[in-house]
Amino acid sequence: MTRGLMPRRLIVHWLLAIVVACAVPALARAADAGAIRGVVHDPLGAVVAAADVTLQRDGQDLKSTKSDAAGAFSFDGLAEGRYQVVALASGFAAQASDAVFVGSAGRVMVDVTLAIAGVRADVLVTAAATDVQTSQTGVSATVVDASTLNALGNSDLLEPLRTVPGAVIVQSGARGGATSLFVRGGASNFNKVLVDGVPANDIGGSFDFADLATTGVESVEVLRGSNSVIYGSDAMTSVVNITTQRGSTRVPEARFSIDGGNFGTSREDLSLGGAAKRIDYFAGYSHFNTDNDVPNNDYRNDTFASRVGVTVGSNTQVTGTFRWIDADSGSPYAVNFYGIVDDSRLKKTTTYTAVSAQSQITDRWQSTIRFGVSDQAYHSINPSPSGTPSDSSAFANYLGNTVTITGANGYSVTGRGILDYGGSYPSKYDATAMRSLLYGQTNYEVSSALTVAGGARFEHENGTSKSAYSTADKTRDNYGAFAEARARLGALLFVSGGVGLDHNAVFGTEASPRVSVAAYVRPPAPSSMLGDTKLTFNAGKGLKEPSVSQELSSLFGLIPTATASTLGVGPVGPERSRTIDVGLEQGLASGRGRIRVSYYNNEYDDLLEYVSKSVLPRLGVPQAVADASGYGAYVNAQSNRSRGVELSGEAVAGPVNVMVAYTYADAIVTASLGSGALFPAVNPKFPGILIGQYSPLVGARPFRRPANSGSLVVTYVKAKGSVALAGYFSGKRDDSTFLDDPFFGYSMLLPNKNLDAAYQKFDFNAGYQVHPRVRGYLTVENLFDEKVEAAAGFPALPRAIRAGVTLSIGGR
Repeated sequence: MTRGLMPRRLIVHWLLAIVVACAVPALARAADAGAIRGVVHDPLGAVVAAADVTLQRDGQDLKSTKSDAAGAFSFDGLAEGRYQVVALASGFAAQASDAVFVGSAGRVMVDVTLAIAGVRADVLVTAAATDVQTSQTGVSATVVDASTLNALGNSDLLEPLRTVPGAVIVQSGARGGATSLFVRGGASNFNKVLVDGVPANDIGGSFDFADLATTGVESVEVLRGSNSVIYGSDAMTSVVNITTQRGSTRVPEARFSIDGGNFGTSREDLSLGGAAKRIDYFAGYSHFNTDNDVPNNDYRNDTFASRVGVTVGSNTQVTGTFRWIDADSGSPYAVNFYGIVDDSRLKKTTTYTAVSAQSQITDRWQSTIRFGVSDQAYHSINPSPSGTPSDSSAFANYLGNTVTITGANGYSVTGRGILDYGGSYPSKYDATAMRSLLYGQTNYEVSSALTVAGGARFEHENGTSKSAYSTADKTRDNYGAFAEARARLGALLFVSGGVGLDHNAVFGTEASPRVSVAAYVRPPAPSSMLGDTKLTFNAGKGLKEPSVSQELSSLFGLIPTATASTLGVGPVGPERSRTIDVGLEQGLASGRGRIRVSYYNNEYDDLLEYVSKSVLPRLGVPQAVADASGYGAYVNAQSNRSRGVELSGEAVAGPVNVMVAYTYADAIVTASLGSGALFPAVNPKFPGILIGQYSPLVGARPFRRPANSGSLVVTYVKAKGSVALAGYFSGKRDDSTFLDDPFFGYSMLLPNKNLDAAYQKFDFNAGYQVHPRVRGYLTVENLFDEKVEAAAGFPALPRAIRAGVTLSIGGR
């Protein structure tokens, strides 16, 4: 893929999507006149009478009214333009709606939900088919909004994601190193990642968070728990939704930031956004470059993000988004295990494109249609073997230096591991993954207490890979549909539930149900020191499709029928999850504080695992067939269980905001047919200790998932200055060195239990407005220069400092 150019096929897809999306407004009925209608609600959805409602345009008050006995308000006879509604009632904080465009002959619905002053109340977009207030749902979800992103000052999204309860971020080394997200003990490919509604996962669920910059990001929402009802494959333990910023100011606003720091780090960020009549627009570009602190570990990231919204007719909003990421990095590999660096490099180019149309057909009926494309290309090259040849033959492997490796569990080994294997060089690997989505849904408000929704999706997937040893090209067409209902039963009980039906090209048809309940023991009370008390319950099932390589390398096709029956091996199929959580939320100090505690119990079954070709003959596979399999085969044979407790809290005291989170995760492997489970390794230095070389043993914790983790964020924002301190904590983790010694033996393996050391990491950010158009800032990551090694063998950066300035022009 040519750097800097959008692929031609994406241009074609985008143009077709615009045609499809713009056809939807024909369904929307014509409105009476330029008008805004709406209803004012309290946090639990009850109507609020006699609320003060003000209509604004460009920040100026135009009209005022009061909501009637049914909470309704209206503003009529409006000229064409963009408006905002602000509502205020006794005991509640003033609440402003998003800006909306009103046509010269259109009617727009703008409901306003009031919140108690203090801790922020968010609107969730992943919890249900329609947007829902956090106060009216029982789901476990966290929104990292623009104010939090700005306060923390990070250039990448992986750092702010550490603040999410139940989430553990593991980066292999420094900036640009492969980065995984583990939620509530689930695997890193159990998370459905969406960029503006576009599935961003590789085929099979994997996703690398290393290259996601904060450029143009308005918010990140993380829903914890399965939700394959709406999102289909990959939503096994969480849904991560990334939303692009939207222009809002009548006068265009341009911003330019430039900073630099140690390790040869530099960053430039430029953006432009605004809104004019029917159109809102935003575009941002950033360039980040660093050498990191290890040779051949340089990293470059160029990101472009844009969003354009157009009001078509009187009741339809068409939105187009585009995010392009081009990253290039050196790959030194696990330098602490080899004493030298590898000379490999990795280049990744990714585009996410989406066009959607949302129509207000009647006051109660809405429809949404979305077309999106995710296109990823990887190019990896190892120019030459690194290290010392193991012997003088043409098939020699290449060894690292002699090193001593000591685990956090106190065990130690000394020796040399294989860094590069014998073969032809340069060694290249190329892969692409393209996913096209066509999605439509409609929802109808039957009454103020009941909303029903239904939808369908079609997804086309194409994955290719090419190396010196194999070539693969696979296409899939998948279909899905869902139905969901959300109800308020009385004044204090909220229930939502639904079922999804997915037909996958690999495993056929599967159903995924989900239910969520929120019950208030005490309703919200603006003046009460002991605020609302909410009980929550969530349960659901998730599923995940196999990757292309897993589909093409199924164990079922290799072993004899009798052996397959004995071992319970079938054709490669979906991985499954069952997630349950119950929780308690308590408001405090008249809304200025909130604490949450949740207990979760998750089961992950039919997980795909790899059986190496050296083990296949022991399962009854003829040696010739095992040799022809390449390196091995996959089978749905593993199961895991994870249960634990999530604690989180937030408090606001004037300009100070404090957020804390702690998670205890008791995760274990309950079944496995993998090579390590059937024939575990034993290092002669540690006789009697079984070791999982490439996967954990039955009864052990899954790799790199700590039993204890947490975060602390303190921000101070007042007048011209801001300060933020963020701390992240992780306990010891099971892991493997994954090493082969010069003779393919086990002498370089350490016991898995507690191999990775616990760590703590603090980041600091401060900013000051030296002029209305000029702001200086300082960001320090790993403030106390702690030794951090989230993945065994991969050292993270020591203290990293960046200082810079932001210039702004225009704006409201």
